[in-house]
Amino acid sequence: MSESPTSTSTRQGSTTEHTLQLADRSLSYTASAQWQTLYDREKAIAEMFYVAYRVKPEGSENTTPRPLTFVFNGGPGAASAYLHMGALGPKRVHFESNGGLPKPPVRLVDNAESWLSFTDLVFIDPIGTGFSRSLPKDTDADKSNAKTESSSEEKPKETEFWEIERDLKALGEFIQRFLSRQKRWLSPIFIAGESYGGFRVAKLAQKLQQGFGIGLSGAILISPALEFSLFDSRDYTLSHWATLVPSLALSAAHHGRAQWAGAPGDLQAHRTAAEQFARQTLIPALAMGDALGSEDRATVYQKMADLIGLPLSVIERQGGRVGMEIFARELLKDQQKIVGLYDASITAIDPFPDRIHYEGSDPTLDGLDRLFTGGINSHLRDTLGIETDLTYHLLNFEVFQAWKFDIKGDFKQGFVGSIDELRVGMTLNPHMQVCISHGFFDLVTPYFASNHLADLMKLNPDLRPNLNLKHYSGGHMFYTWERSRQDWFADMQAFYQKSC
Repeated sequence: MSESPTSTSTRQGSTTEHTLQLADRSLSYTASAQWQTLYDREKAIAEMFYVAYRVKPEGSENTTPRPLTFVFNGGPGAASAYLHMGALGPKRVHFESNGGLPKPPVRLVDNAESWLSFTDLVFIDPIGTGFSRSLPKDTDADKSNAKTESSSEEKPKETEFWEIERDLKALGEFIQRFLSRQKRWLSPIFIAGESYGGFRVAKLAQKLQQGFGIGLSGAILISPALEFSLFDSRDYTLSHWATLVPSLALSAAHHGRAQWAGAPGDLQAHRTAAEQFARQTLIPALAMGDALGSEDRATVYQKMADLIGLPLSVIERQGGRVGMEIFARELLKDQQKIVGLYDASITAIDPFPDRIHYEGSDPTLDGLDRLFTGGINSHLRDTLGIETDLTYHLLNFEVFQAWKFDIKGDFKQGFVGSIDELRVGMTLNPHMQVCISHGFFDLVTPYFASNHLADLMKLNPDLRPNLNLKHYSGGHMFYTWERSRQDWFADMQAFYQKSC
């Protein structure tokens, strides 16, 4: 999968051969770490870094193209290293069995659950993340002018890529060009994205087909953020507060703080009760506001306190609107501990227990930085042989802060979403399979938000079986849990067999 010799990339990539030993066989594969150029009117404007893995075909008689999956993370501003080194690639970062962070140094292990066993993989870093960079504008005219010799090249303007439509266009152009250069147009094509990457997948389900002529066999959304209206945590909204409750309830049960809705230890019964409460009790109660009688309000608050494990006084103080930050601080406050926002099963000591608001770092997202930064740099530079002085931007907050969420030409006001595009994509291609997966303890993109949206999609009965929702123990990166990663691997292997 090495780059064509006609590539205009100014950076030197690498192509190496490897073997992954699995329980029942060995996989011989090629790893290609390269930069692919993006163009605007025949002028190179950016170089997008990627790592592609291709399994060598066994025997000359096997001419059926393998599935090919394009993978990216979210943020916006996150590189693909999380899925690359956490779950899908042939090497992964070692975690404790239930997603806990091991002590330094970072350890890389062969990934027995690598998706490489059933699909070739291409991990893409959007511009401004990983090693992907925009290029300086062409200023040949200036170079011939002695008066501008000291500023012959303008600084790259990466911000033009930091908005919804331009980002999607860049990914579409990358995928289209990759398929052409690598002669993979006849392969079953899949896209997979995590978090904001799931938002990208939903949008691309339509855009790749209509704008780039790329038919998809499957779209995989991992802990996705799909409709940003569900993040609206004001006094005047309902859905945000309700869709968060089941994750709060399961997290409280995990820490032994909930009053079990069923038999002690029965997480499924507790989950069902929390989902029913969110839909049938909390939303109507919040919608009533001050018109709700005091006795009815007291009943709702007590039920909520039992389900999510917080003191009744906290529920009353919050008026039944319990956000993730309040929950994270209050659940184990008596132990001077906080729980993670991205994985509420993980705890950390509260460094400022006497202050009114929590002022420490999130033990999940911030704690992971050292593992994935060390893991991806070691893998790219040592194993795959990339030589560059560029800094690998794992999570570029400059991108996140500068991101433009407004959609040009769209007169809608308020929050952006992607469910409409997913619906259109599924109708354009009634063969495309869609899978949405979450971790139960993720408070940032709660699983019940996707369940709620799926019930509102009004899919044709013939299409509804193509939409699969499957959730696991763990948080935003539920695949750091050993059992969840194994279960997800088995489920996705079956998903690919069905999709192809």
